Formats: sequence, structure tokens, C-alpha cells
Amino acid sequence: MEDISFLLLLFSVLGGYLLGIISGLLPGIHNNNFALALVALAPFLAEKGLAPFYIAVIILSNALSQTFHDIIPSIFLGAPDGDTALMVLPGHRLLLDGAGAEAVRLSALGSAGSVVVSLFFVLPLSLFFKAIYPYLEGRMAWILIFIVFLMLATEKGEDSQEKGSLVRYKYKAFALVLFLITGALGLFAFARESLMVPVVDFGEPSILLPLLSGLFGASQLIISLLTSSKIPEESVSALRLSRKRILRGIFTGSAAGSLMAWLPGLSSAVAALLTGLVAKVDFDRIPLKKKASKPEPKRFRASLYSDPYASNPETLDSSKEFIVSNSGVNTANAIFGLVAFVVIGRTRSGAMVAIEDILGTNTLELPVLLLFFATMVLTALFSYFSTIWIGNNAHLLLKKVDYNKLCAGVLIGLGVMVYLFTGTFGFFIFVISTPIGMLSSFMNVRKSHAMGVILLPVILYFL
Repeated sequence: MEDISFLLLLFSVLGGYLLGIISGLLPGIHNNNFALALVALAPFLAEKGLAPFYIAVIILSNALSQTFHDIIPSIFLGAPDGDTALMVLPGHRLLLDGAGAEAVRLSALGSAGSVVVSLFFVLPLSLFFKAIYPYLEGRMAWILIFIVFLMLATEKGEDSQEKGSLVRYKYKAFALVLFLITGALGLFAFARESLMVPVVDFGEPSILLPLLSGLFGASQLIISLLTSSKIPEESVSALRLSRKRILRGIFTGSAAGSLMAWLPGLSSAVAALLTGLVAKVDFDRIPLKKKASKPEPKRFRASLYSDPYASNPETLDSSKEFIVSNSGVNTANAIFGLVAFVVIGRTRSGAMVAIEDILGTNTLELPVLLLFFATMVLTALFSYFSTIWIGNNAHLLLKKVDYNKLCAGVLIGLGVMVYLFTGTFGFFIFVISTPIGMLSSFMNVRKSHAMGVILLPVILYFL
């Protein structure tokens, strides 16, 4: 290994960390965009004295920093990316309950905790997957089918007062319908991804941007616009979740993210689904009508702030635990993307594809790996404090803005962003995805079933 300048190493970490803040806070901008740009600039940077190793450090720091900061637009703007799509609804619920800053703090804690836990998993999981990976790779479709079966089998709906022998199958059927509808949408969109012609060329456009922005972002914003939802005047940042649930969220998220990083086609969102099932947290169900002893007015009502789920402490705690867990999934996945690349020679993310292009497959010796892990820990330390600071101050800005105007502005912004980055076809996908994303509220089933948009195409690919 060539001599390492620790001052240059520190500047590389800071550079990647700052890029991660940008890609985390700005919807539509992903660390993959920066990774591809750095690959293109690598020869020029090498001529200026920046060795490929430092470029790889920037890419790794960027990827890890984004997993901390991307919770903020998901909670405060309802604008998800592929890794935070499932956190939009529980995050929005906490925002309207006056706990937006706490949600961000819990997310930062989940990500930071997963860095520590993941480092303990590195050696045993490396030995385990090196031995069984060939067996798993040939059975990926059946693994995914089993995951979908668990999702559908555990759906119970919310109306426990309903009677009848077939009631318990009603919501499972609704969940299956939602899974198949979103799956068909995914098949349609992925098969025509080449039709996207972005107005603004900023790296390779992803069909996931219009799909997930519509299914999980815009759909929730429209529901909020049609209700009396409002952001409370105060935002609590103190942690109001038991230590047991925080630790369980960190462990389950770290374990799921560590496992999923080895398997092809399984995203962080799929790992997040598993953590919700294992921990039995009901985090993503919002009924359109609230239950009450008095008759409701005959008008549309879907207020997250006033429905029984938003005021139910157990449901709020489930939402908080899921945010801890999902954040742990994303961060662990980023760390184990590097480990999987070293152990089995497979790239699972755009960041690792870029590092492979820059460093090749034979240069990641033990001293280099140890430095990479050290840069990740340093990046996590910086990111933890900056994420909490931004989360604490975002509410100060939001409370000066009318919530309905904010929702309308973000909704328009999402549409403009999708059009600029994915063109006319992407905007079309965004428009049809939005009402489909609202179906879970009408059906009163978990919104995570809409992940069929990714799961069904991946299952068919491996069959």
C-alpha cells in the first residue's frame, strides 16, 4: 500500500461527508450521481495528485453520510428515496404529533448504533456467506416469495370489531390486490425505463424516483391536503422511547441490513419490511376514517393528527422503533456493501460499482480495508451530530409556514423534480403512482405492501 497522507485522508472524509449531506437533503440527488461523477473525474484528479484511494474514500463517506441525512426530507417534506420510502408515513405521523425532531434524532441514533453493531458482524458474516452464498444465489426467487408470504399472512387490517368467518381473509385479500397492482406498475415502468429522457442530465436517471415519489410521497401529501392536519407549534427532540425498543430497533435493523447486503435484488426497503415483521411493529397503517362513539360528519376525513392511531402511544412507539430500525438497515447495508464486495466479489450498490472501477478487485488489502472502516466510523460521528442539528432546526422554519401551503409546494416541487430528472415518461409514472399509493388508506392495509413495485419484478427476474 502506498504512503497515506492522513491530512489528505481527513479532507477526503470531510468531502464525502459534505456530499452526503447534499445527496441526503435534496430529493432526486443520490450518492450514485456523485459516485459516477467522481469515476469520470478520476483520471483528472489523479493528475492533480489525488490518488484513487482518496477518491474511493470520498465515495464511501458520501454513501454513509447520506444514510444519516436522507431521513430529513422523508419526515419534513414527504419526499423519499429508495431507502427511506417506508419511513415517510411513520415519520409524517410523528411530525404531526409534535415529534419530528425526535424522529430525526432516533434515526441518527439508529444509524450510529448500526455502525457499531455492524462492525461486530463483519467477521462472522463474512465467513458464513463465503460458504453458503452459491446456494442462496440459486434460490433467490423462493426467498423473496417467502418474504411476500410473510407480509400478506401477517396483515390483519384494523377493524377487529367486524364479525364473520371470512373477515380475517378480507384484509389479506386487499393486501394481495395492492401488492399485485403495484407489482404490475413496477413491471410496466422497469420495462420502459429507457423512455425516460431527463430535461436536466445529472447522471443515469432512475425509474425508482417517480415510482417511489408517487407511491409513498405524493400520495401522503395529498391525503394531508384533504384533511385538517397541521404541524404543532412545538417539536419535541427528547427521546420518548424505551431503551429496550431503541436497542431492539438498532439490532434488528443492523442484522437485516447486514444480511440483505449479500443478496442480489434485495433493497434496504425489503430489509426494512423484515424488521417490521420480526419486531411486530405496526408502523405504516393510516385509516381514512377515525373511529368515534359519535357519528362523523359526512365529509372526507383522514387526519393523521386526530385519528386514533396518531394518539395511540403504542402505535407511536412502533413508528419510532421502525424509524430506528430502518435507519440501521440503510447504514448497515452501506457498510456491508463493501464487505460483500471484498468477500464474494459482488457489487450491490452504485457506490461499490464506482469503487470497483477506480480500485479494481485485487487492491483491497487488509490495511486498505481497515482505513475504509476507520473513515466510515469518522463519517458516522460527523453525520450523527449534523443530522440531529438539522432536525432540531428544521422545525423552526416549518412552523413559520402554513402546513397546507407547504404540502402543496412540496407536491408541486416533487412533480417538477420528477419531470426535470426523468422527463415526460417519468412524470407520467409519477402521476399514475400517486393514486395507487393512496389505495392502502382506502383498503386499510399496511402501505408496505406497495413495495410490490420492486418485489414482483425482482421475483420474476430470478424465476
